[in-house]
Amino acid sequence: MFGQANVLAQGQAEFPPGVGDFYLPSILPWGAENSFWFTKITAMVWIAVGVLIIYFLASYRKPQLVPTKKQWLAESIYGFVRNNIAVDMIGHQGVRFAPYFTTLFCFVLLTNAFAIIPFFQISPNSHIAFPAFLAVISYVLFIWVGIRHHGFGKFFKNSLVPPAPWFILPILIPIEFASTFLFRPFTLAVRLFANMFAGHMILLVFTLGGFAMLNANAWLAPVSVLSWLMTVALTFLEFLVICLQAYVFTVLTASYVQGALADEH
Repeated sequence: MFGQANVLAQGQAEFPPGVGDFYLPSILPWGAENSFWFTKITAMVWIAVGVLIIYFLASYRKPQLVPTKKQWLAESIYGFVRNNIAVDMIGHQGVRFAPYFTTLFCFVLLTNAFAIIPFFQISPNSHIAFPAFLAVISYVLFIWVGIRHHGFGKFFKNSLVPPAPWFILPILIPIEFASTFLFRPFTLAVRLFANMFAGHMILLVFTLGGFAMLNANAWLAPVSVLSWLMTVALTFLEFLVICLQAYVFTVLTASYVQGALADEH
């Protein structure tokens, strides 16, 4: 980050940036030309998966009637998702989806949190590929649940043919198809991506802007301090966005599953 600030302040950065500037370099010290896929974002995803697996396995390795702090936290997270998302959105059938919703919530929350953790300072979800992949998983889940619950024909009939007069069905059926099978995964992915990308860019602008003003002119030093204070304040705001987006992504997935299980939707 300090190097980027000096480059910006000294006017050495290339403008406008090219498409290649959005591809992160490999972090492997060997064979970088053949290991372009293993970037900082890839490493963060692996770290998040490893942390979640190890933490929950360690928490439930020896479960106790009076839970330890690790067990209490794990049970609290699962209980929150089960009761406040799965059961509230779906009903008693939501309990069987609680493990997936808990995994989804924890993964999105942890990968979002990388945006404000020192030395990481970017969320994998600010790269459209990861929110898109999570949205595809939720998309396949609610379609599979609906087909299994209703059968192939009835599920698509309920999804595409609303209770309306026959003469307006040619207009409503394409709208229902687009909203259910096209817009749902698209908006689910873009909502998470846009929020995390925007948060990252705002923090980057205020942080690097402070260094750029400090290096450009001594008279701008007080303004650079103000820029860094704004960064601190926006970091707390970003923390709220991180938690909210993990909750919203999980709630929307639960609402899609609930719609797939409903008799008419």
